[in-house]
Amino acid sequence: MKERIKRLLPKNRFARSVSVLVGGTAAGQIIVVAASPILTRLYSPEDFGLLAVYAGLLGILGVIASLRYQLAIPLPESDEEAASVAALSLLVVLGMTAVSALIVGLWGTPITTALNTPALEPYLWLLPLGLLLTGTYQVFSYWAIRTRAFTAIARTKLTQAISSVGIQFGAYTLGPLALLLGQVTGQAAGTFSLGLLAVRRKWAAFRQVRFADIRWAAARYRRFPIYSSWGGFFNKAGTELPAILFAALFSPAAAGIYILAHRVLAMPMRLLGTAIADVFFSSASEAYRKGQLAPLVSGIHSKLAHIAMPPAFILLVAGPDLFAVVFGADWRQAGQFAQWMAPWLYLAFVSAPLSQLVSVMEKQVHFMVFQGAQLAVRIGALAIGGAQGNLMLAVALFTVGSAFCYAGFLVWLIHASGNRLIQAWRPSATAALYAALLVAPLAMYYTFDAAWGFGLMAILVTTLASGLYYAQMLRKAW
Repeated sequence: MKERIKRLLPKNRFARSVSVLVGGTAAGQIIVVAASPILTRLYSPEDFGLLAVYAGLLGILGVIASLRYQLAIPLPESDEEAASVAALSLLVVLGMTAVSALIVGLWGTPITTALNTPALEPYLWLLPLGLLLTGTYQVFSYWAIRTRAFTAIARTKLTQAISSVGIQFGAYTLGPLALLLGQVTGQAAGTFSLGLLAVRRKWAAFRQVRFADIRWAAARYRRFPIYSSWGGFFNKAGTELPAILFAALFSPAAAGIYILAHRVLAMPMRLLGTAIADVFFSSASEAYRKGQLAPLVSGIHSKLAHIAMPPAFILLVAGPDLFAVVFGADWRQAGQFAQWMAPWLYLAFVSAPLSQLVSVMEKQVHFMVFQGAQLAVRIGALAIGGAQGNLMLAVALFTVGSAFCYAGFLVWLIHASGNRLIQAWRPSATAALYAALLVAPLAMYYTFDAAWGFGLMAILVTTLASGLYYAQMLRKAW
């Protein structure tokens, strides 16, 4: 059976690596998304709101847990130098954990009061723990990327999903605490296995690390904490801050509705994006050294556009009805959120893997400026909506502003990689044409309010056409 699976994998090295990561990530994401309709019936929007705020805080802090030094682990040619960077990253994680524990201990109550979530205060001790586990996982994950241990990474993705959902199901009588424990486990499971793998394979390199080597690594890769850490912070804050602000400006229930829409949509759309980003990072470094970056970026951009466009069209057409049927009538508003979020998530999906070019070309200053501008736009949009007391206005301004920011970032990435600017919009235009044809039957059903029989036929035709089209795409990629 193992040999048969190997024969099914693509022969192309890049596509094969992506396939391995996609397999593990896909299985994990399917588990999480499939569990969501049950979880929405076990937990209230207010419970999901507490999860949204906690996950937002952990996500923002987690992205700078090692001050982004972990991004430099795949770059050195020698394992000894890379081991020094990894040791430095782990020390920074320990320091950041200690600082977060001090802040939670001294100012936990004022923090939860300011965020309009006093019910979160008893569980805020999970924040330093989650930061420690998440940061350690990131370090060993990037070491695995360096050694191309993509199978091991894929295995941890599956483990994370099973652990997270298992806790949220099995301990649901604990209320929101079960959701938070599942979140921590879902981000950190597999840390031990990746760490053990790194030590076993490269123990000779790790045991040669000295304090002088760590100090040298801190100076050599100082651009990562100085610039990339701020860029990463702004990026993650722009993603996680909306849920926090929805709770603070409106209510925890509003944050819960937002996080469900974002969770269900962003996870599947990140399925291939995350896997491609990890493999692209290792391939782009070599391509950049050889002057072959432009065709690699152009090809990946085109594939990402064709993958993401049809789901975006479907959300625009049938978002509220889909959410009401799958998650229950109480969550219909999450479908309205999804309609506004579709263009933004499409552009984020296309841009995210290509953003690895920032590290490859050491353009951290540009990334920091972009993320800072995007964060300002998002905060401004939510502040306007909050001042007007209009939740949907806040969602609309936030998503439209985010879409424009990502569009500008994508143009810059295409230009910086050496491609002509026409490559920034041509793949999306082509993908939109194909997606419009695929989704046309479903759009006709909603436009003309046809009978259920015609609606079912429209969905079947759309599904069949999409399947055939993407089967052809995958055959070419293999």
